[in-house]
Amino acid sequence: MTAVDTPSGACLGSTRRSPDAWSSGCVPLVTTQSSTRPEGCGPTCPFPPLCGTREALHVNLSKRRGALVAAGIATALVLSACGGSDEGGSEGGGATGGTFSMYINEPENPLVPGNTTESEGSQVVKSLWTGLIQYGPEGEVEYSGVADSIESEDNITWTVKLKDGWTFHDGSPVTAQSFVDAWNYTAYSPNTQGASYFFANIEGYDALQAPTDDEGNVTGEPAATEMTGLVVEDDTTFTVTLTDPFAQFPVTVGYNAFFPLPESFFEDPEAAGTNPIGNGPFKADGEFVPGTGITLSKYEDYAGENAAQADGVEYKIFADLNTAYTEVQAGNLDITRDVPPDAITTAADEFGDRFLESPSSQFTYVGFPTYDPRYQDKRVRQAFSLAINREEITEAIFNGTRAPADSAIAPVVDGYREGACEYCEVDVERANELLDEAGFDRSQPVELWFNSGAGHDAWMEAVGNQLRENLGVEYQLRGDLDFSQYLPLADEKGFTGPFRLAWAMDYPSPQNYLEPLYSTAALPPAGSNTAFYSNPEFDELVDEGNRASSNDEAIDFYNQAEDVLLEDMPIIPMFFGLEQAVHSENVSGVFVDVFGQVDTSKVTVNN
Repeated sequence: MTAVDTPSGACLGSTRRSPDAWSSGCVPLVTTQSSTRPEGCGPTCPFPPLCGTREALHVNLSKRRGALVAAGIATALVLSACGGSDEGGSEGGGATGGTFSMYINEPENPLVPGNTTESEGSQVVKSLWTGLIQYGPEGEVEYSGVADSIESEDNITWTVKLKDGWTFHDGSPVTAQSFVDAWNYTAYSPNTQGASYFFANIEGYDALQAPTDDEGNVTGEPAATEMTGLVVEDDTTFTVTLTDPFAQFPVTVGYNAFFPLPESFFEDPEAAGTNPIGNGPFKADGEFVPGTGITLSKYEDYAGENAAQADGVEYKIFADLNTAYTEVQAGNLDITRDVPPDAITTAADEFGDRFLESPSSQFTYVGFPTYDPRYQDKRVRQAFSLAINREEITEAIFNGTRAPADSAIAPVVDGYREGACEYCEVDVERANELLDEAGFDRSQPVELWFNSGAGHDAWMEAVGNQLRENLGVEYQLRGDLDFSQYLPLADEKGFTGPFRLAWAMDYPSPQNYLEPLYSTAALPPAGSNTAFYSNPEFDELVDEGNRASSNDEAIDFYNQAEDVLLEDMPIIPMFFGLEQAVHSENVSGVFVDVFGQVDTSKVTVNN
């Protein structure tokens, strides 16, 4: 899905946990529109498997999300409050009405769904828009969005039927054309939308990509402006034809890349990013102001089932997490989805049942700029990983509230394998042997990159100290860019050394942890492959998984692809963790899902 800006780089936790706390298996992801499941489909289908007949497969499938969320198919889990109710989160008790405030970091881009591929902008976009499907409290696909049904006989051609009555905030109707136009806009390469890659499996996508030379420089215009695989049948029906079978397609369309756009957007896309017009439970009440934020108000004509409980939400941008946390303590801010590392041990006692904690899909890693000759030998990358003691860092910096990552796939989705990463075990002797074999110049310092203001300083410094101690390599910290500056640098091959990033799934599938981050098709600007890694064997194995007709078959191919990835090591898996959030006494009904987002429609104001 989605690049994440949190204190751990991924998810956070508050209490010391056993390894089992992070590997309890996948959550139920598939539900039917009725109250019963098709015969043969168990209660925990990580993505649309063949449950009975192909018709039953459709019934199971009204949903989607992948962006990498990300993308994996994650489940929207309710945060369990420390010392709070067993059901997690803060129980609703407030009345409808009132306005609350929430902290976000600076979004990377203006608020356009197809160009919002990070956690901060996504939080706002998901308040402003509703997609074809939505994810339920446990990540299951629900037909509570615009889609009435998403069906296919062959997993290639999908028919999408919409519900009547949906409108955008400007009063114009949401139609099949609204989706088709939005998808074509996002896919068209001259528009440089960060989520363009998510449409790569639709017929005609390649014709919307500008030709390039061997160095990636654009040499002309695309051959077409519309994908041939998208056809509007009538106002409430359109068809999607894929290049290959993809049983998970309905699971992915809950991701914000697939949101609709009104006709007014195309009159001035740049202005629309500042004055967004969506179809969600909240509408923009004024412009988005960089460095300040945006205020939203309840959309009274919202056609969905989950109408906003509050009159409004004010998204406030702060320069750093510590300031935001202090504002919640003082009662000047209502919600922050993150907790500073140095407050982890005290937050639960201070906030009581207003301290929230839940399983997370987020995965923190250190990427390598494989475009830099210094890091092109995989033995160098393997050596760096072997020299890092993740357990030591999680204990010293995070008080044991992170789990050392041993895979590139988070434990919350089916397909995670304990110990999948051979080079994630500390082995200093082998690390030095590999570094010598690669001829790495130890006399030159390594630059370690991370974004500022989000609490990454201490653990990245710990990584540097371990590289110095275990490999004899000096380091320099490069943590001077905020999140909105940091991500564009990643896309532009601007890093001169290993860099911190994190991923939260866009939809619940191991595929979302692999293809959007490491496939050749996901190289920037089309996707989030900021390591600029490319391996045809990896790509083909992911493609085989996408074409698979069953859950088990797909996971087998995805695991093989992960094995290739973890041999090449374009990234160093660092941590799995938990989501952490705190809120003021002014609000109730606060929940953080596995994607790391707060469902603002459910928040109630107490005062």
